[in-house]
Amino acid sequence: MDFCGGSDAVSSWYGSRVPDLPFDKSPNLSSEDHRNRLAGILSQQNPGLAAQVDRIRQGSKVVVTGQQVGLFGGPMYVPHKAATAIALARRASLAGQDHQPVFWLASEDHDFPEINHVTFPARRELRTLTYASAPAAPLPVGSLVLDESILPLIDQASELLGYSDAMEWLTAAYRPGNTLAGAFAGFYSKVFREQGLLVLDASGREAHQLGAPVLQAAIERADELHAALLERNAAIAQAGYHAQVAVGEHGSLLFLIDERTGSRVALKRTPSSATEPGGLWQAGRQRYSSEELVGILAAEPERISPSALLRPIFQDTILPTSAYVGGPAEVAYFAQSSVLYERILGRVTPVVPRLSATLIEPAIAELLDRHELSLETALANTEESLAQRLAARAMPIAGKQRLASAGNALDTELTSLTGYLAGLDEGLAKSAQVSASKMRYQMNRLRRLAANFELQKEASLARHAQAVEQALHPQRSLQERVFGAAYFLARYGVGIVDTLIAEAGDACPGHKGIRL
Repeated sequence: MDFCGGSDAVSSWYGSRVPDLPFDKSPNLSSEDHRNRLAGILSQQNPGLAAQVDRIRQGSKVVVTGQQVGLFGGPMYVPHKAATAIALARRASLAGQDHQPVFWLASEDHDFPEINHVTFPARRELRTLTYASAPAAPLPVGSLVLDESILPLIDQASELLGYSDAMEWLTAAYRPGNTLAGAFAGFYSKVFREQGLLVLDASGREAHQLGAPVLQAAIERADELHAALLERNAAIAQAGYHAQVAVGEHGSLLFLIDERTGSRVALKRTPSSATEPGGLWQAGRQRYSSEELVGILAAEPERISPSALLRPIFQDTILPTSAYVGGPAEVAYFAQSSVLYERILGRVTPVVPRLSATLIEPAIAELLDRHELSLETALANTEESLAQRLAARAMPIAGKQRLASAGNALDTELTSLTGYLAGLDEGLAKSAQVSASKMRYQMNRLRRLAANFELQKEASLARHAQAVEQALHPQRSLQERVFGAAYFLARYGVGIVDTLIAEAGDACPGHKGIRL
């Protein structure tokens, strides 16, 4: 929030202020060979988008966003990210610098429990579908090959979502034999095809060769970069914030893919010493020198994997990035990653918050209008307090007037009395305040009793409160973090994408309510 507000306390950590996002109009400085190799990777992964790929080959820059690959397209904030990248790429192109939107698949992450499920509304409840075939080791989730157990989940999703183009795309993408990264990419390539969104899975050898200079710097300059991160974390804490990503004493910016099991294992770092001038690295029980890791990087670059803090720099070595679109956590950890940008690339890529929005379906919009509720009110209340609010509003006017009159009179008299007693004695004043508080509590209790009576008379009010709560604030979380994106795409068609793009054009717009 302070970053979006342009706070001087945080702006120095980012290199730019979001409201005045300065798209760099300088030319793409990557070599022709680099652009051709990148275009080759993108062409292979994005059939049908040859024109967009050719523009990158010719020097177009990109606006990038990304997300871990997940079951059935993941939560709703995934298309919010993509829509923001598309909107910003269009804005930059209109300003005179050609840009293409790119979605980076975080396929090397290995947190399987974080991405193996998706939640869809199912009438008056929420239904969570879980892919339970967990890998035996912490493998990069993108490489996970879907087995036959995905088929019952497709059937359940079809039952919940009904027939639609989006459901057809899910069925075609999430099939046995496909990888999780391939399924995720296949689904969103169809959803955003008309908008020209390029999808990139950079876990392969070719992409890692393009990003190898960053990985080599993380090996050879490990102690310097670690010290810089510790210094930045201390500055963040001193300013009253917390470091989004912890930096351990022996931590590093790298993971190693085990050549036998395929596991993604964190590389621990032992700093340089008199006995080990180059320091040592450890992955599980295996130890490596820096020279050995550089050798692995040269021979098998896909086995060296960047951490969350290094990933943006790795990404922006591969891609000609003008801006990165991230969620709140990503914006927070860019305050840390910026020290790596400065030392490795000599610049800091601007980060832009993604669209944050609650989608309001017509039936829920009708309830909000009928009960004169705003989205802010719905998000601020629990289902119980929302039901109380609806009941209080539904109370006959005579009852409302009597309660209001009694409450106002009581408050006026208590204010006058406690003021008088305060002038007599300090101790008496404190006792009076306590007693007055108890009387006001009882007055509020009368209001609740009256509202509960209305709730018992009007059972529909409780159902309305439940419907609003489940639709707009499910599980007491933002809708975009709970509902699977496929729900809205299936129910309202891919035309919803253009709606999201239109709403995503402003930097730091705050949380929006979008009526469908």
